[in-house]
Amino acid sequence: MRIVVAIGGNALIAAGEDGTWERQLEHARGIAEEVVALRAAGHELVLTHGNGPQVGALALQQEGGEVPALPLDVLTAMTQGQIGYLLSLAVAQIDPEVPMLAVLTRVVVDADDPAFATPTKPIGPFYDGERARGLALDRGWTVAEDAGRGWRRVVASPRPLEVLGAEHVPALLARGAVVVAAGGGGIPVTRDGTGVAGVVDKDRCSAELALTIGADLLVLCTGVPRVALDFGTRWERELATLTVADAERALAEGEFPPGSMGPKVEAAGRFVETGRGRAVITAPGRLVAAVEGDDGTWVVRNREAAPA
Repeated sequence: MRIVVAIGGNALIAAGEDGTWERQLEHARGIAEEVVALRAAGHELVLTHGNGPQVGALALQQEGGEVPALPLDVLTAMTQGQIGYLLSLAVAQIDPEVPMLAVLTRVVVDADDPAFATPTKPIGPFYDGERARGLALDRGWTVAEDAGRGWRRVVASPRPLEVLGAEHVPALLARGAVVVAAGGGGIPVTRDGTGVAGVVDKDRCSAELALTIGADLLVLCTGVPRVALDFGTRWERELATLTVADAERALAEGEFPPGSMGPKVEAAGRFVETGRGRAVITAPGRLVAAVEGDDGTWVVRNREAAPA
């Protein structure tokens, strides 16, 4: 199968961690073991990744005042190189014979996207509420609570319209490479190629990439093994399958937060409804089992049975 695997930035830097290179590499090696196993099973693999913690850390480093600050689209480009190297290094430590290629990827967005007026994408470290509100006043940030884990800075997250250069990915796959593309949701640019300040959601961008390259399976990795309804309450229940209609209904009712699970459910539904493939939401460490149909939450067409 041709598989697009979307890896969250928080899979490499978990809440409360210091984000050292050594710790990120340790997390990446766990992912790399599953990537190598899937490639050995004969699958073609494209890895995408988020960059919320990493791009937020770079933005903080820009505020020292000793050098000119770089715009957010440039910081996303920097994280594509950073995390592309991280994943390539991790795979090489598991199996140095696996060819890896990280592709600098731009994504077209609408300069008039309403998202620029309503920031929702969490970046950077977690803070308690008081500290976050203080930083918002001092630095002009917009802050919001992130799925009950703490408060974070949030930035605009325009919708991806086109993944530039995606047409070259199949040729790289045909040569046996594991391709890292659409990192951090892609570098957001307008139709004329001008970079814009925002961070595109990597799940939405991954769905567009998967549709463009004709992927058979879209895997969206997150911090939990399955999607749950009534998350964090005593009524919480995990789902083995979720139809597109039920996903749309739950999204409309606010069941899945826009800064965390919401884009994953939305992206999975779009890929399944629009393309010819399947989609599953799962956690790192369960990637192989999910691809084999034994784990994760499968987002399926209406009235479709769960995969065997």
